Amino acid sequence: MSTSDTTAADLVTQLERQAEQLDTARERVEEFGESDLRTLADAYRSFTEMLDRYRDQVTGDDGDIQTIVEFQSRIDEVMRGIPEDVLLYETFEECDEYLQKKWFSDSDFEHVHDQLEPISDLVQRVDDLDDTRERYRQTRKDISYRCEELSAEIDDLERLASLADADLDAPTERIREPIEAYNEAVTEAFDEFRRSASARELVTFLERMEWYPLVAFESPPPEIVEYIEQYPPGTEPVPTLLEYASYSRSKLDHYVDDPDRLKHAIDYHRAYLDRLDAGPLRIDWPPPPAAELRWLCRELTSAVNRIEPAVVEHLRRVASLPRETEYDRLRNSAVVAETLTESERHRLETGSVETELETARAEYDRLQTALAEFPERRR
Repeated sequence: MSTSDTTAADLVTQLERQAEQLDTARERVEEFGESDLRTLADAYRSFTEMLDRYRDQVTGDDGDIQTIVEFQSRIDEVMRGIPEDVLLYETFEECDEYLQKKWFSDSDFEHVHDQLEPISDLVQRVDDLDDTRERYRQTRKDISYRCEELSAEIDDLERLASLADADLDAPTERIREPIEAYNEAVTEAFDEFRRSASARELVTFLERMEWYPLVAFESPPPEIVEYIEQYPPGTEPVPTLLEYASYSRSKLDHYVDDPDRLKHAIDYHRAYLDRLDAGPLRIDWPPPPAAELRWLCRELTSAVNRIEPAVVEHLRRVASLPRETEYDRLRNSAVVAETLTESERHRLETGSVETELETARAEYDRLQTALAEFPERRR
């Protein structure tokens, strides 16, 4: 079952139960001291590891004196590493003494494991604490992940709720037509600029666009910039350079001094140059909110002025829309008409979005309260 399929109540109940289990497990460990028990656990695991490693080698027909001596030597090494003040140290000593035999059977190892049973029980307390702590932390992670899901869900529901009063019959053409007129004009202007301006002018324009984050042109590759700025073909328009790059080297030798350098700079990055268009200068439909549109128009004005100042007049009409029209209402209508699914429209019409939003917020608050009540490091 995914986190989203588990209710907030289930997650909180699970965390509460695991917090109680964690407290109980910690109390059982602290009865002997966690540090002492962990030292005991290390000793126990080292000892039993040797038992498990050599059991098959030294019992039955497979046993030989050399392997048995090796086994007993490794047990002695383990014993030297166990502090004498460790809990139940005498049990380890008794087991070590018992293992000083010439031959072994399975029953000998079973006997040693029986002797170690009281130690195993104490070590289990540490294991239980670690396991319980891990389950507790995992549940907190599940709750945190669910909170992230809910936060995104709440943002989406708030967006939908803001469109609840949208008028689908609103005259959205009042804002669409100026935007379309600008988009057509700027597309034509950029296409002409790319077709006729020198590649150096185009590169300079693209480099300047790095100052304007809302006008998201992809920066030209360094190899293109270097070639266009330093070599004579940079004075040619980009279509001419692309045509040159398609020539064979023998034919290109008649047009440029260094065919290989042009091939590497232009043909290698042909995909970048081919996809370079007016997209970043266009305004999406539906358009952004009024505040975003204002900043976008400012940056676009600086960009468009560099390629065709006459297009700025179209942009001024777009920038004036929030002042001269019921922009928010018209935009909301456009968003509903263009972007909402049938399901989202139905939820808006029936008023279920507000109910969903209230439920999601309550679930989010409950989970956040649980995270605060049961912190990562719990005493």
